[in-house]
Amino acid sequence: MASQAEQNPPETIHLKDPALAALLAWLVPGLGHLYQGRTAKGILFLVGILGIFAYGVYLGGDREVGWGRVVYMSFHPEDQRLHFLCQAGVGLSALPAVIQAFRVRSGRAPLWGSFMAPPRLPSDRSSNRPTLDDLHKRLHHYFELGTLYTMIAGLLNILAIYDAWAGPVREEPAEEPKPPSEPEASSGGSQPAASDRPDSKSRPSEQTNPAQTPSA
Repeated sequence: MASQAEQNPPETIHLKDPALAALLAWLVPGLGHLYQGRTAKGILFLVGILGIFAYGVYLGGDREVGWGRVVYMSFHPEDQRLHFLCQAGVGLSALPAVIQAFRVRSGRAPLWGSFMAPPRLPSDRSSNRPTLDDLHKRLHHYFELGTLYTMIAGLLNILAIYDAWAGPVREEPAEEPKPPSEPEASSGGSQPAASDRPDSKSRPSEQTNPAQTPSA
């Protein structure tokens, strides 16, 4: 009888170039899977991960202070934004934060209405841009929620990058147990069972005592 694994063989997935697929998956979530022909997963990662990231960007800003203020790059001693290491997992979607950070560091004004621009440092008195405390006061708990959503999106895409590089995990089919082998018959004929063979060491359960036998 054929096993279930032989009846339904697993589908072969061609990962093509795993390194290129992983790079594409980092640049745009789901793009590496679309490159490999895994369309369903690619669309799922594209919509799901970018949707979570976009919602976090929406929560972390407004028209007055600018949108996406929860995503910014800063490693200054006064403001070490380590959250960006997780947010950068979404790839090109976090690129504006890198551009804004280099512009502000060189003394130029941010672009795109301060979209993903780093806040002003407390020691910087050269501009009237909002500081990190000002953003917290303006956005309240939405600043923390936006930070959390964008970080989760970046971490989820790291898992998607690994899936594009290594492929899905498949369970190995279990081997069917082999039937027990029948005992071989001896050439001299069948041997008697253990219960039929006389045992020299066995004794009868009841023995007659000659001293207790009545005389005739």
